[in-house]
Amino acid sequence: MSRRTTIQLAPKTISDAASSAKEILEIAQAKLGFVPNLYANLANSPGALATYFSGYNQFRAQSGFTPAEQEVVFLTISIENDCDYCVAAHSMMADKVSGVPMQALKAIREGDIIQDARLAALSTFTRRLLQSRGRPVEAEVKEFLKAGFKEEQILEVVLAIAVKTISNYANHLFNTKIDSAFESYSLN
Repeated sequence: MSRRTTIQLAPKTISDAASSAKEILEIAQAKLGFVPNLYANLANSPGALATYFSGYNQFRAQSGFTPAEQEVVFLTISIENDCDYCVAAHSMMADKVSGVPMQALKAIREGDIIQDARLAALSTFTRRLLQSRGRPVEAEVKEFLKAGFKEEQILEVVLAIAVKTISNYANHLFNTKIDSAFESYSLN
């Protein structure tokens, strides 16, 4: 990732974050056992943290995608946006939590062909939706639907792009250090 500038704001902690951000940091601490560096940085803008957190959780709970499919969407976006932090985090989640086949995980990270047809269609559509700035051609939508997805899930991919844009861009601006929980999945 090419780094042009780094925001000099100090990461927030549970003890010094604004009350609305503090609540989210406490939830992360309780759920994960640590506050991810992304969250600590985003806590400098409670609105950005709350928007990210809400959108992320809505996507996880209501997208209609399986956990593996969700991870394929997040990882594809993070690769496209060249976000080292999110690539490492979602690679770990894909491998250890969400059940993404190792071949698909490696293919997304390395820009190769995904052998699972459904995951390939999802990754390809996500990439095209992101690259076209929300203007896929009809054939791309048809391929997505032909793979068994629903039209409503196009909007869920848009939600994932919005969520990952917040985190990917914030990580670029902060040059966020990859948490030790994700370090072994770093591309570097």
